[in-house]
Amino acid sequence: MAALSEFLSRLYTITIVFFCLLLLEALILFRSVTGTISNYNPTKRVISTTKYLQLIEEKNPTILYTDKLRQQSATECAVCLSEFSEGEYVRRLMKCKHTFHRDCLDKWLQQYLATCPLCRTKVLPDQIVADFHRLQDNQSINQYYYYDGSDEEMIFLLSALHGNGLHRIF
Repeated sequence: MAALSEFLSRLYTITIVFFCLLLLEALILFRSVTGTISNYNPTKRVISTTKYLQLIEEKNPTILYTDKLRQQSATECAVCLSEFSEGEYVRRLMKCKHTFHRDCLDKWLQQYLATCPLCRTKVLPDQIVADFHRLQDNQSINQYYYYDGSDEEMIFLLSALHGNGLHRIF
């Protein structure tokens, strides 16, 4: 009799876990479908990272650092604080004439407002920067709030739903 009671108890627990998994999958599917539809707004543009970097390149082309440029501008990058070497790729901002390593400035412009790291002169128009950061925000939200299909995340979700009794099943 005790064995039958234990069997039914485990069967009940497995049934609850199965229905929780089914419910979670349905919620994930529903959320991904409705999230895609509700987030779509044709008036809100998004700019990919590649397009954003192309716009930076168009407005402030990459140049090679030379001795002539050394005489006209600073000798070190204000972002990474290392000295420029002859033949390195740099960007000299058109408006303020400050010079930085190309990669340092590109990272700066992607992570922060699109302004010069020294004087805060705008490098790109506000609308372009807002469109780019809208895409970045959407990607970071999707990264943290959508189930990625991993077993570890599912076990965590189930243990949160079912408490500490879940470890006896597995």
